[in-house]
Amino acid sequence: MKKWINVLVIVAVLIVVLLFAKDFIIKASVEKGVGVVTGLKLNIGGLNVGILKPIVDIKNLKLFNPGSFPDKTMIDMPEIYVKYDLPAIIGGTIHLPEVRLGLREFVVVKNSKGELNLDALKNVQAQKKGEAKAEEKPAGKAPKIKIDKLALNIGKVIYKDYSKGSTPTVKEFNINLHEVYTNVDDPYKLASLIVVKALIGTPIAALANFDVKGLQGSVGDVLSGAQKTATEAVGKAGKTATQAVDKMKGLLTSPFGSEK
Repeated sequence: MKKWINVLVIVAVLIVVLLFAKDFIIKASVEKGVGVVTGLKLNIGGLNVGILKPIVDIKNLKLFNPGSFPDKTMIDMPEIYVKYDLPAIIGGTIHLPEVRLGLREFVVVKNSKGELNLDALKNVQAQKKGEAKAEEKPAGKAPKIKIDKLALNIGKVIYKDYSKGSTPTVKEFNINLHEVYTNVDDPYKLASLIVVKALIGTPIAALANFDVKGLQGSVGDVLSGAQKTATEAVGKAGKTATQAVDKMKGLLTSPFGSEK
């Protein structure tokens, strides 16, 4: 009897340890995975993985610039919401039914040597080399991933140019972007999408001499999916409005609505 009690105690302790360690393990995995995709260092301030609810809440995620840049942070994400599919993950595919990315700031920096921090990203390097397949772009294998719905929010994009002196020329753009994409299944395209949407509505690409249109071509399928979703929404709204008008016409022409 005593032996079984000891076994139960050990099992209980292991469960408690796993419950407390799960956040640390997943946090380390996310940081490593993003490092493989971007080639840059990532830090997560806090992470909480739901057990009863399949939700991951990430706080204060920051993607850092290489050491040759005076500004430490490239991307600042105060909050990320992820809904995960545990059976699929156990099967080897990271299936995320919903992801919400909230970027407070995206900082583009040109250092004193004229180098651009964006060029340190592996997806940008691969695009410049003209490599065809995303899986072949970086050294290291990215995990299989499938995001059904991606909500991307970007607040401010900043450009800092140190090439003309120690005091940079700074330009800020409040783009306040809120867009939704569907069926994102490539982590490299996700990284490219963030860069494209941060720059495409500002003159930063021209100021920094960065080929954003070339990068945009690599995520054309993701962008077209968003356009399709928007078109479908407009179509549904138009259909609903037409039905409402037809109903009103019916009321006006019915015996109760017409004059006698």
